Amino acid sequence: MSENILINITPQETRVALMLQGAVQELHIERTLSRGMAGNVYLGKVVRVLPGMQSAFIDIGLERAAFLHVADIWETRAHDGHPATPTPIERLLYDGQAVTVQVIKDPIGTKGARLSTQISIAGRMLVYLPQDSHIGISQRIENEEEREALRERVRKLLKPDEKGGFIVRTMAEDASDADLEMDVEYLRKTWASIAQLSRSLPAPSLLYQDLNLAQRVLRDFVNDDTSTIQIDSRENFQKLQEFGTTYTPSVLAKLVHYTGERPLFDLYSIEEEIQRALGRRVDLKSGGYLIVDQTEAMTTIDVNTGSYVNGRSFDDTIFKTNLEAAHAIARQLRLRNLGGIIILDFIDMENVEHKTAVLAELNKALARDRTKISVSGFSALGLVELTRKRTRESLAHILCEPCPACAGKGEVKTARTICYEILRELLREAKQFNPREFRILASQVVVDMFLEEESQHLAMLGDFVGKPISLQVETIYHQEQYDIILM
Repeated sequence: MSENILINITPQETRVALMLQGAVQELHIERTLSRGMAGNVYLGKVVRVLPGMQSAFIDIGLERAAFLHVADIWETRAHDGHPATPTPIERLLYDGQAVTVQVIKDPIGTKGARLSTQISIAGRMLVYLPQDSHIGISQRIENEEEREALRERVRKLLKPDEKGGFIVRTMAEDASDADLEMDVEYLRKTWASIAQLSRSLPAPSLLYQDLNLAQRVLRDFVNDDTSTIQIDSRENFQKLQEFGTTYTPSVLAKLVHYTGERPLFDLYSIEEEIQRALGRRVDLKSGGYLIVDQTEAMTTIDVNTGSYVNGRSFDDTIFKTNLEAAHAIARQLRLRNLGGIIILDFIDMENVEHKTAVLAELNKALARDRTKISVSGFSALGLVELTRKRTRESLAHILCEPCPACAGKGEVKTARTICYEILRELLREAKQFNPREFRILASQVVVDMFLEEESQHLAMLGDFVGKPISLQVETIYHQEQYDIILM
């Protein structure tokens, strides 16, 4: 299936949309002021070692200290990648120590960045592991003969005294030896520069920054199915051509400078798709729909039949809705970049064959995802649990913030509830102070409630405390906000 990539670049942000058959499959946003740090290499400074948690906090120059667990310290691993006898972290690190680390997870919410001391530098065809001598092959290359052939080709390109190792990416399947050799040289030079800076700069310091989003598109996203990469900025189109000439010559023919009058994202209705991706409800073509709820602990996706009644029987209607939902769910995970624990509540199915078919369809749809996903079968409660590796903020967390009125709950107290809270607060104030008058400052809807349905209760309280009570509308107050002024 033909895939198109759209790149919208402005001075403040870069947005990338991956299109498949006219539908948006993925959205990536990188803002100049908050560029992602995953892949960056720092010379960090150990701030605090926590033996009880077998972890340490590392200052890498960010607002919050980053987190390093003992399992992510390369010295504690065996050469085959499996844990050796663990060495306690207090014997590996000490307060004030300078250590070279790489960000493996961006800061998310209140959590600091997650670090590793195993450095990996990604190229177009290969990933360089300077501390390892292993030559690995991407799991997406399944043919064992092809895997061994690729391993041998890379091995022939390495020097006899080569200290580092490599992981062969899927891009290397059709690469020539010259392409592979060019990647090897680029990665060696990059690591040599990092090593040199680590010896000359003080901690904390940035030693290496991963490519920007537009460059990563050429390195990581383009494949044989990609037909065009449209860029709406002439300056950045030229920069990407220069980058492609050096590092990804095979994709140069796919680069297109978009010169249309309409904004690129408007032309393909991407802006509308972004708005829909921020909503809870996702409508299915059949008339069914999904409800997506993202919380701190997990994301839940509920499937509903809605108005779909075209099946031969009720069971058939449920089955077809769930099949369509499986594809929609896989797309929403990529589009919204949902990570962590995800619970899927398909419509209950009694037929075991239907359950098996829906699960198979879900796994098939998820196979296109670049992010690692682990799926379990239906639980005793009829739920499907899956985990999707979380390496960056979700789309909602990038574009939105918690509502100041409801603090992210999605609900606010009713005007009547606020009225009763104010009455109780007035009674407490009257017992402690003796003002001439009480004045209530509240939103329009709360004041209207006091003037109409709750006027009798307000008058009764005024008589009880023996003080006049006045009302004042504050237009900038949200529904739950109020103040009581003692006059």
